[in-house]
Amino acid sequence: MSAGPLYLGFDLSTQQLKAIVVSSELTVISEAKVDFDGDFAPKYNIKKGVRIDEDEGEVYQPVAMWVEAVELVLTRLREKGCPTERIKGISGSGQQHSSVYWNKDAETTLKNLDPKRPLLEQLADVFAYEFAPNWQDHSTQKECDNFDAHLGSPQKLAEATGSSAHHRFTGTQITRMRRRRPQVYDATARISLCSSFLASVFLGAIAPFDISDVTGMNLWDISAEDWNQELLELTAGGKEGVSALRQKLGEVPIDGGVILGTVSPYFVERFGFSPDCRITAFTGDNPATILSLPLRPLDAIVSLGTSSTFLMNTPNYKPDPSYHFMNHPTTKGHYMFMLCYKNGGLAREKVRDALPKPSAGDPWATFNKSVLETPPLDITKEGAAAKLGLYFPLPEIVPNVRAGTWRYTCDARDGSSLSEYPASSGTNWTPEADARIIVESQALSMRLRSQGLVSADPDRPQLPAQPRRIYLVGGGSLNPAIARVFGDVLGGAGGVYRLDVGGNACALGGAYKALWACERGEEQSFDDLIGARWKEEGNIQKVDDGYREKEYKMYGNVLGAFEEMENKVLSVARN
Repeated sequence: MSAGPLYLGFDLSTQQLKAIVVSSELTVISEAKVDFDGDFAPKYNIKKGVRIDEDEGEVYQPVAMWVEAVELVLTRLREKGCPTERIKGISGSGQQHSSVYWNKDAETTLKNLDPKRPLLEQLADVFAYEFAPNWQDHSTQKECDNFDAHLGSPQKLAEATGSSAHHRFTGTQITRMRRRRPQVYDATARISLCSSFLASVFLGAIAPFDISDVTGMNLWDISAEDWNQELLELTAGGKEGVSALRQKLGEVPIDGGVILGTVSPYFVERFGFSPDCRITAFTGDNPATILSLPLRPLDAIVSLGTSSTFLMNTPNYKPDPSYHFMNHPTTKGHYMFMLCYKNGGLAREKVRDALPKPSAGDPWATFNKSVLETPPLDITKEGAAAKLGLYFPLPEIVPNVRAGTWRYTCDARDGSSLSEYPASSGTNWTPEADARIIVESQALSMRLRSQGLVSADPDRPQLPAQPRRIYLVGGGSLNPAIARVFGDVLGGAGGVYRLDVGGNACALGGAYKALWACERGEEQSFDDLIGARWKEEGNIQKVDDGYREKEYKMYGNVLGAFEEMENKVLSVARN
């Protein structure tokens, strides 16, 4: 093992705290994790990392569990022989939107931690509220309605902050905290996001928000690069409360690579860190994902897990209430475009389970065979109608409709003559067709909403506008039939790839962010530094060629019909 500098990245998610250590050459040196259910379920009375109050719609986590997890994950790193004294920089990610409420004693306590005593023993009394709302929380409908209306419309809110109002966003959560638990709000000296909470522990002081993660609050004006005064007034309950709220929130550095200071002496003495180990701002889990590889403008990441997420690095800021724009975590003037869907893998499984079960082996074998043997849009002959569908076993966010399944047909040539397929006519719409159409539907929704952000590949200007490369992550990325359909629908002039980072994308993104912040030259971008050292071999695998002219045009012909279908369903089944 060389004696060069190392960089530590964290990922504080709903169910785990992961730590990963990389070298300057991006080689993984060591990793460890804490599983909240496995390590702490009896002590903190959690299931899948959270507690739930069904009556209130609250989903939350004990902050003490996070504190204890920090100590445990570092202990496990040391037990694996990680040379912590060589770690020169630390960053990481946290689940977006979640908030921590510190009291007036927090700053002094963080600054004077005794390395002979456990963290939790010293930090147990520094929180004005012992829980952190989780991103799954849905208790803030009243606040969402007020946020959407306060600037005039959901569109106006999205134009200012990058998103319309959402239950999980921190601004609505803080507003509800002030309304429902005024004693907590009054006792709060500082508010952290999950990411800046973790940074604060390592810094030994309250760390500022990251320039990307702050845009998941519905409070930061992206164009003005400052807190939105009108939304602060709404959150604080009037103009007279804005000054106190701004103190709770703090100032936000614009530079995503800002060095906040050196690691707290606590970690130097207790865990052997170097006293010159530097801390940079921790970001959110989604922004960290796009840092796990040199994601160039117009590249897209599609996460195919239980839910589905579409992420793209873009220089274009075109906000809309149906999706999210956030500041890029390292590149000023660029943005992270994000779509989040509730119905991903579970919806595909429901369709899969309606098919005959394979006799043995891969449970997806029949599904995959159906996808690949069904022609695009199930157009079986010249002049046949194209088939479109929406498959939502759970209420969906994009579009905002109730649970249900809807099937439509249209003219394949131009998307005209859209009509609902009658449920009574079960002879010409088979479960095998559903297998292909559900995957097409998920990809068509992403194409519809990203089409205004893509442009022609400069290397192949003769091709239509589309993503340059598409990277698939998550369980669905292992499925060749899904990869094929996503290439058919979304294109991908440079191909479709599976990103193989073993579930560590967020922690890796944090480690790479620390490396860039510590080693960058003047005006050296994250993509330039990491891109020069990142090797495709071992990290990605090409799984599909992507753009195919005939198929790409076929799906383009019905894109308008797909949007029309969504609007029809919205008119009768809006959440």
